Amino acid sequence: MHIHNISQQNSILNTFISEIRNVTIQKDSMRFRRNIERIGEVLGYEMSKVLNYKASLIETPLGESHINLVSDSIVLCSILRAGVPLHNGLLNYFDTAENAFISAYRHHKNNSDSFEIIVEYLACPNLENKTLILADPMLATGQSMVSTFEALKPFGTPKEIHLVSVIGAKEGVDFVEKHFDVSTHLWIAAIDEKLNEKGYIIPGIGDAGDLAFGKKLQR
Repeated sequence: MHIHNISQQNSILNTFISEIRNVTIQKDSMRFRRNIERIGEVLGYEMSKVLNYKASLIETPLGESHINLVSDSIVLCSILRAGVPLHNGLLNYFDTAENAFISAYRHHKNNSDSFEIIVEYLACPNLENKTLILADPMLATGQSMVSTFEALKPFGTPKEIHLVSVIGAKEGVDFVEKHFDVSTHLWIAAIDEKLNEKGYIIPGIGDAGDLAFGKKLQR
């Protein structure tokens, strides 16, 4: 797997990461969503550098302009609900992409720390020979990313796969690396050191879905 940890280079991305981590700033849910969206834009820009391009001719009011444009047919798939702001950021840059949405959540049986990933809702176009961008803001254990991809397989075989996350744990990165093809790209804003006993990223940011959209009832 090709792992692109964008925070290893100094850029304005660090400002957005610092604000979604900050316990005071992250209380502003609108600002939190916007920062996730902006991180998606930065990751999308970096990812665009390795996509496929073709020479195109553009007619202007005064002549013709030659320019290389992305030739990939892109499908952008996000995991609900936390993935919505990240999805919007990516869609700002890949505005002609087709879109897929899937629900995946942790089910803690008998309120234990162990859990399984439950997938309930899925809406997806044909993926055959297309470029799949699979976005999930928090790459903790990596199980959600893998379960989501398994659920997408009946919709066709993509020619390229790009995984996009805001923050991940080393454990989660290692897990997806074992379950995806070596040609897969992972674009991530930061990789943290570990998970706690409940499978949350440390130092992380907390629950991205709750911070973006408010607390939810557990089931």
